Amino acid sequence: MKSQLPFLTILFITLTTTNLLVTSQSTLPPETHRTKPDNATIYKISKQLCWGCIGESLQFLFAHNLVRAAKWELPLMWDFQLEKYARWWGSQRKADCKLQHSFPEDDFKLGENIYWGSGSTWTPSDAVSAWAGEEKYYTYATNTCAVGQVCGHYTQIVWRNTRKIGCARIVCDDGDVFMTCNYDPPGNYVGEKPY
Repeated sequence: MKSQLPFLTILFITLTTTNLLVTSQSTLPPETHRTKPDNATIYKISKQLCWGCIGESLQFLFAHNLVRAAKWELPLMWDFQLEKYARWWGSQRKADCKLQHSFPEDDFKLGENIYWGSGSTWTPSDAVSAWAGEEKYYTYATNTCAVGQVCGHYTQIVWRNTRKIGCARIVCDDGDVFMTCNYDPPGNYVGEKPY
């Protein structure tokens, strides 16, 4: 939790400062008449602000850093550009919720983990737990995965050179959940151990 303290402090200062600036700039002269916005407008603006996104971002980041801490790896920092990319890819999957990467497997520029869950209750912690659960199939000594199993999601989480992360959680049109996380620098280089 100590590693999260600087991030949370910066987030608090940023939100407080932004709120003060908005409050001080939004004061209108008394002679200006404003019409009260209707409920539909308020709902639309609130939905665009994505208030739940901050909590989801913290869940993604905290869960990843817990897994990394178990291997004595440095904590990841949240990157808003990576989050923007993840949200873009999630929006592409909103209609079909297809478990598909954002780029061809042999042409990756970022690390990427993806997750699909049936129903809308799946959380960022569920996705990270599923990815981290692959550790049981990974053998560090031989740097291999058990036959017929997948370990790449886990090794990407704990990859020693990765420093930044950005993720998104999308509820698809069919009510299922698609989550994606992007990592920079990417991991999972053939022949290299993750830590």
